[in-house]
Amino acid sequence: MTQTTESVTWLTQEAYDQLKAELEYLSGPARTEIAAKIAAAREEGDLRENGGYHAAKEEQGKQELRVRQLTQLLEHAKVGEAPATAGVVAPGTVVTIAFDGDEDDTMTFLLASREYASSEIETYSPQSPLGTGVNGKKIGENAEYELPNGKKASVKILEAKPYSG
Repeated sequence: MTQTTESVTWLTQEAYDQLKAELEYLSGPARTEIAAKIAAAREEGDLRENGGYHAAKEEQGKQELRVRQLTQLLEHAKVGEAPATAGVVAPGTVVTIAFDGDEDDTMTFLLASREYASSEIETYSPQSPLGTGVNGKKIGENAEYELPNGKKASVKILEAKPYSG
């Protein structure tokens, strides 16, 4: 779980360890692997027409960007616990909402940093329009947020419980 407040990102110990392990892999073994790919592609000859070389260089650039992102995130991270109380929407909670008062049109998502997104459950950042709108609301309350087209949307908080993984 993560909660971002200005330049500080709150992480559970599990999330911190997961991101730290990814950083260690990307800045160690993965760098060696990509360097080997680049060297092998370079030996194939003319670099202007070498698709393997260009693909490896692009992969290296993406990898280095991720290393910088993780480094910055972890430098400003504070390790803490996920929210312990249910009923109030906060980063680290699984939220169920109903759109525009229609209790049959619902959505459930995890309010957390995109760094902790998983395929198990949709994840919305606390800084997203929806995340900003629902953050701090209690079960039964309505929240309003701005859509990309500039219009306002309203949702009702049906459930808010701590994420258990």
